[in-house]
Amino acid sequence: MEQPTRREADPTGLDLAAVTGWIDATRPGLRRGPLTARQLTGGLSNLTYELTDGHSRWALRRPPLGHALPTAHDMEREYRILSALHGTTVPVPPPVAVCADREVLGVPFYLMGFVDGVVLDRPPVLDRVTPAQAARSGRLLMDTLLALHDLAPDAVGLGELGRPEGFLPRQLRRWTTQWQSSATRSVPELDALVAGLGSTVPAPSPAGIVHGDYRLTNVIYTPDVDRIAAVVDWEMATLGDPLTDLGLLVVYHQLSADGGFVMPGLAPDRGFAPPEELVARYAQGSDRDLGTLPWYVAFGWFKLAVIAEGIHARHLAGLTVGAGFEQIGTWVPHLLGRGLAELSGGI
Repeated sequence: MEQPTRREADPTGLDLAAVTGWIDATRPGLRRGPLTARQLTGGLSNLTYELTDGHSRWALRRPPLGHALPTAHDMEREYRILSALHGTTVPVPPPVAVCADREVLGVPFYLMGFVDGVVLDRPPVLDRVTPAQAARSGRLLMDTLLALHDLAPDAVGLGELGRPEGFLPRQLRRWTTQWQSSATRSVPELDALVAGLGSTVPAPSPAGIVHGDYRLTNVIYTPDVDRIAAVVDWEMATLGDPLTDLGLLVVYHQLSADGGFVMPGLAPDRGFAPPEELVARYAQGSDRDLGTLPWYVAFGWFKLAVIAEGIHARHLAGLTVGAGFEQIGTWVPHLLGRGLAELSGGI
């Protein structure tokens, strides 16, 4: 089959000629026609594209353009997690192949099956959701998180994914280092939040698989919102304290009330569950002690601020792809301030 040459029309960050050659060599017969591609919206870090040969569809995932933060954007690791979780009680896109050869795209990447469904990430999509579907979306979101946290890592081949011992102090150090690696300015709230978190680290919850960025917009629902077809964006998954997932999920839903940055508006009067209902659903299905949840929520604000600062740094360097990046830097002090308020006030 004739291979195409690099085209100016290819999406930024993707060379279809190179990908075509790699697919044909790695999975002979998988491709049945010329490839076309488009970048998928959503997500502020790794880049994801829809590929089709006119017969089948796949999703290709690669790191962002420009400098990657230390330990971030490990495509081979993310592919390993998908492969381990595929077929378990946690739905994920079917893995197809991974490429560690930087000669193909300049970075590692992987290919997975394209999952049809809806992501509740934009007003036009949310406007079509009924109150019953909105309520069900929250229940499904929490039940799937509970299923993930109930998985035994060794049973699915992920027993060596991370080191649960000392997880919370290590995470705090790691994200502080991430900040130092990408900070573009001095933000007074940063030092105060790091000090407060460090002096109040709770006893950890029993270890499990942590998604690392679990939220409504990182799951794909079936068109009728009657089940979750796939959980995506596993780049920060590890073994550790699962309550970090719950804390960050609360942060995202609190952000929804702020009307911007990552999360769409999820109005309770439309049927979407507020954060306290999501936490109650989790508490019903888990025997984990949620008494120290405010610390995890505050840590979620800190973590999201660090991610936002890294994206802001890439935007200033002209290395982001897509719209909306110009406002992210203004959110960083706000995120840190919310973390301080959570730590001092609690839930």
